[in-house]
Amino acid sequence: MALAPLPTPPAPAGGYAPVIIRRGLGFVSGQFPIKDDALAYLGRVGIERTPEEGAEACRLAALNVLAQIYAATEGFEELDGLLRLDGYIASADAFHAQPAILDAASEVLRDHLGAKGRHARTAFAVSRLPLDATVELAVSFVVR
Repeated sequence: MALAPLPTPPAPAGGYAPVIIRRGLGFVSGQFPIKDDALAYLGRVGIERTPEEGAEACRLAALNVLAQIYAATEGFEELDGLLRLDGYIASADAFHAQPAILDAASEVLRDHLGAKGRHARTAFAVSRLPLDATVELAVSFVVR
């Protein structure tokens, strides 16, 4: 299976750093499903978006996470591994399959990084996200 190419890391949506590394710990600020400099998925899963679209939004956001880490770690050379993925999924009140949707992001991270892509994670259901994004992913990692 061919891996999806990494995009150019998206610019932050505000006055913050996209990645911070301190004392061997790295933190990627929330990444949206941005493609070609535009938010590709808006709205809530179970209302404006299908679960399949939510999963695709997670895949795009995960590629943006990887692009940020790649830029911050000299092409993954300094990356020791991921620690935790936090996935925020804008969802209808009656929608409860957030973990299944977040699986798409976990798969992208593992496919690109192998054993270094293994991580703990939490899936959050939220009523809305900034910019009306469908998903937002934040990741912590360790560098050598």
